[in-house]
Amino acid sequence: MEQHVPERRPQHETGPYLEPLRLAIRRALAPLPWWLSEFILFGLKQAWACLFAAIMLGLILLTKLAWQPEWPLHRYDFLFLSALVIQVLFLRLKMESLDEAKVILVYHLTGTVMEIFKVQMGSWAYPEPSIIQIAGVPLFSGFMYASVGSFMARTIRVFDMRFTHYPPMWQTYLLALAIYINFFSHHYLPDIRYVLFAMTVIVFRRVNIHFTTDRTTLHMPLVAAAFFSSIFLWLAENIGTITGTWIYPTQKAWHVVSFGKLGSWYLLLFVSFVLVTLVVKPRPPAALKQRLDW
Repeated sequence: MEQHVPERRPQHETGPYLEPLRLAIRRALAPLPWWLSEFILFGLKQAWACLFAAIMLGLILLTKLAWQPEWPLHRYDFLFLSALVIQVLFLRLKMESLDEAKVILVYHLTGTVMEIFKVQMGSWAYPEPSIIQIAGVPLFSGFMYASVGSFMARTIRVFDMRFTHYPPMWQTYLLALAIYINFFSHHYLPDIRYVLFAMTVIVFRRVNIHFTTDRTTLHMPLVAAAFFSSIFLWLAENIGTITGTWIYPTQKAWHVVSFGKLGSWYLLLFVSFVLVTLVVKPRPPAALKQRLDW
């Protein structure tokens, strides 16, 4: 573990309205031991990075509990409109950068295309009615995929992530494309996910993520980070199914989503990461000029 004190503390991108709160939290944590302060700030940064995803999951839970069938607006349509409003507010209040909005748009499109295909193939279904939908897929679902890309882009920014031994970009593009195609092709051809698991390790085996909590720089293998992140996505998917927002054919009565879905989320995270790098280029630690603090 390397403790590092930045030479110059740049303006943080919480947006002008939340900056006083951020500074108040930092002052409150100042008397604590540095390691405890760093641990708390790490958690707060993570919460800040996943803000969009957390709000969407919260809306899914709340609307499941409160929504009534006779209301004039369908629940799925409300979720879609809410996601749009959140995005506009994030940009308006400067809580989100334009690059992050671009990531969300790209991922919304790629996620929606896959959703339409998977629903048509019977992989899962959306049981409730909606008007804002394409081929039985409510368009809010694209925002659920986009929240993953948003989390990655925001995490890279607020932790000032740098990457060692990053592979040639063309290799990452080809791997992401192969993973994305396999999500479609395995319905007609042999599933090559185990080959793709091995390829993620081969291509990214040397990559370490260097991230800064506040004054401390830590590092972690990218492959390990993807695996642990897939666990949290699997838990989030269980929230989606337990609320009946989407269901699998085997879920006549609710049960825990298959652990096999962990592998799907693991692979999808690499697609997400590569899509993010189209907008937010990975930078090496050698180019480090300043640190971002929460």
